Amino acid sequence: MTRLKERIIGLIGAAGPIPVSEYMALCLFDPEEGYYTTREPFGAAGDFVTAPEISQMFGELVAIWLYQAWQGAGRPLPATFAEIGPGRGTLMKDMLRTWSRLDPALVAGASFAMIETSPRLAEMQKQTLAGQNVALAWHQNLDTLPPQPLFIVGNELFDAVPIRQFVYVGAGWRERVVGLDGADELHFFAGAGSVDPALLPPDAADAPQGAIVEVAPARSALMSQIAERIAGRGGAGLIIDYGHLQPGIGDTFQALRHHQREDVLANPGEADLTAHVDFASLAEIVRAHGLDVQLSTQGEFLLGVGLLERAGTLGAHADAGTRQAISDAVERLAGPDAMGELFKVMKVLPAANAG
Repeated sequence: MTRLKERIIGLIGAAGPIPVSEYMALCLFDPEEGYYTTREPFGAAGDFVTAPEISQMFGELVAIWLYQAWQGAGRPLPATFAEIGPGRGTLMKDMLRTWSRLDPALVAGASFAMIETSPRLAEMQKQTLAGQNVALAWHQNLDTLPPQPLFIVGNELFDAVPIRQFVYVGAGWRERVVGLDGADELHFFAGAGSVDPALLPPDAADAPQGAIVEVAPARSALMSQIAERIAGRGGAGLIIDYGHLQPGIGDTFQALRHHQREDVLANPGEADLTAHVDFASLAEIVRAHGLDVQLSTQGEFLLGVGLLERAGTLGAHADAGTRQAISDAVERLAGPDAMGELFKVMKVLPAANAG
């Protein structure tokens, strides 16, 4: 049993069951035992591989999109180019290299920000980005960013922001909680808390017994903060994650450990816990701030920004093995059976810049 599991069992034993959101937050962000505060989650030796780790092409194409958004905004300087939830810094490293080639004046005149809450990951990012000759700063949240146009990307961030779950039992929806069964093992139960019907998807009224819906107030708050900053100061945003474009019913809460799925209650603190992102609800928040939203799959986005052309350029003078690796990366990033359909992209733009 993990030390965090012992603590959670003790906590529940003393104070009663806890909501799924609190369980998820403890597992991921507990200062002493949390997954993101103690683990090296990324890469083949970790628990999952993110798109920037698959190929440099991903970061290059994201950089091109942000650069085009900056051009569309009239090339404002000073401006901040930021990544929120930057992993180990690979995406920012690829973006900085791309911007340096595209427009040295941009790199000289803009500031670059890493928005990271984990001190451990911030140290890892500083190692990855050592030697970059740019104005690069670390922030724990958006509040401390300079008051200027913001061009921001978040890749695989929102899936790790804690969710609340509600389960349909009896004649209504109840908050799903983590409690203890008769053997003092962690177990899901229907708690006492109910849900505002306005938060439920349209087909919730026809849900069968035991159906689960997920709502994510913390995600909504973070998206609202990003949208408010762009609406007030100018800029653009790019949110990339796995999820769905239409709201629906279903349990997407999952644990990933050593690239394999496992029971979300099995190893608190030692597995990555995530849930699918409801892009429709995020888009509503963005539109409420007077901004434009464009939604697509990751495959559509990458192909539209020039993935195949970039792959052709990289492979033009490469050996057969390297060309095959590039081809495999294209398939993983954009193929319908890989990340291309599962992952979605939300472009956030000022209303005048739609297109």
